Amino acid sequence: MSTSDEIPGTGLITLDSLDLAALVASRVCHDVISPVGAIVNGLEILEDEKDEGMRGFAFDLIKKSAAQASARLQFCRIAFGAAGSAAAMLDLGDAEQVARGFVEDQKTKLIWEAPRQLLPKNKVKLLLNLVLVAATTIPRGGAITVSAVGEGEATEFKLATEGPHARVPANVLDLLAGRAPDDRIDAHVIQPFYAGLVARAAEMTVTIEAEVEGERIVTWARVAA
Repeated sequence: MSTSDEIPGTGLITLDSLDLAALVASRVCHDVISPVGAIVNGLEILEDEKDEGMRGFAFDLIKKSAAQASARLQFCRIAFGAAGSAAAMLDLGDAEQVARGFVEDQKTKLIWEAPRQLLPKNKVKLLLNLVLVAATTIPRGGAITVSAVGEGEATEFKLATEGPHARVPANVLDLLAGRAPDDRIDAHVIQPFYAGLVARAAEMTVTIEAEVEGERIVTWARVAA
């Protein structure tokens, strides 16, 4: 099927498996290309620079960028990758670790209140993808609070984001529901679209609501009725 094909009776946009794989790979490359490029720049400085101050700067740049690239790859391995067999169970503790390494910085704080437990792979993949979606609701930074309700197959997730000018990005709700702007999918919008695919595979529904005069956004992933 092409990106303009629809499942009869659902109105959902579908993707050829090769197109989906290519777009997700493009997203992963986008996430790691910046720190990898910074490592290359640092190595070039070390090769050409004799000043000890600049060499120290280059070492710091390489160290920081390598840690960032590693954190992003570890996150993407679980959020987008196989990370075990189709029936694998994943640890929420591992999800917290990779999520913290990916999203936490000087502007964004991650508050993880979900208890450690083993959950079906698609539930954990969905949670990590929703962390990415939640981060887009606070473009100027803030806090993302992740919590879980229930246990095992009945576990549901709540992600609350707070920050200045918090907002739900345009089209994200449609993308999560499998509907695309202009009936097309590209690398710029593949992540929330992919999150919706994972939600349906996990038999969960995702809702996003604005609260407290637009300064707080709440994302729920609930078990489908």
